[in-house]
Amino acid sequence: MTTATSLSDFLRTRRARLHPHDVALPDFGGTRRVAGLRREEIAQLAGVSVDYYTRMEQGRVSNPSDTVLNSLARALRLNDDESRHLHQLARPRHTARPARRQQASRQRVRPMLQRLLDELKDVPAMVMGRHMDILAWNRAAVALFGDYAAMDPAERNIARITFLDPASRELYADWPSCARENVAYLHLEAGRDHPGDPRLAQLIGELSMKSADFRRWWAEHPVQDKTSGTKRFHHPSVGDLELTYETLRPADDPDQALITYAAQPDTPSHDALRMLLAWTAPTATGARRPAD
Repeated sequence: MTTATSLSDFLRTRRARLHPHDVALPDFGGTRRVAGLRREEIAQLAGVSVDYYTRMEQGRVSNPSDTVLNSLARALRLNDDESRHLHQLARPRHTARPARRQQASRQRVRPMLQRLLDELKDVPAMVMGRHMDILAWNRAAVALFGDYAAMDPAERNIARITFLDPASRELYADWPSCARENVAYLHLEAGRDHPGDPRLAQLIGELSMKSADFRRWWAEHPVQDKTSGTKRFHHPSVGDLELTYETLRPADDPDQALITYAAQPDTPSHDALRMLLAWTAPTATGARRPAD
């Protein structure tokens, strides 16, 4: 998918989700031929001509100004993640990462992140790389998610496991929400990464072919960064768990992120997690790196 196509899809999906009453425009009733707002209504709200917005939605405007993009973001009621995504799609030459000779090579976990993983004994944690690849993990993550060491390195990917491993639908108590968040993060990756990244294109293509849920949500173009929140699990050994996750990125290497999962003290989830770690500690494979 080209950057221009992604921009067109993003603008159309965001326009389609708005209704006149959402933006204080008059609605004279009747059946609209398009879902959501019309192009001329968005143009009016953003203070640009209809022709300019039409060309923008068709991917035929090069290097729009920050002022125009900010006006469009306000008109479309974009949140912070979506607004940044709009800028990245509309001005890829200004926002794309510099070319790297090692882009296509397998990432290696940063030594300090590996050390942190080794120190986290009672907190499930992993290091996520580009395209949601799993670069490393600790013993507690094995207990919660399963043994990534038993998988082919090419299959160690959060989105791929979520959509293609049937066990994930049982593990995540709210699987649709978790899965859709992964789609939203991949859209964010596609917008800020190099256009035409073959590894990302291959992943998106595989998931689109093999998962109807992925195809449907990808077409909706959700956008969301992976930061922090709460996830509910239904583990086959200890039952229900509610864990808070945090995503920590090195300032000089945002391509890697340490993701930790922890339970609130003095809760049933905390007791269940301690029980799970105690049961699985002798057999957990432990922290691993992808094979060379």
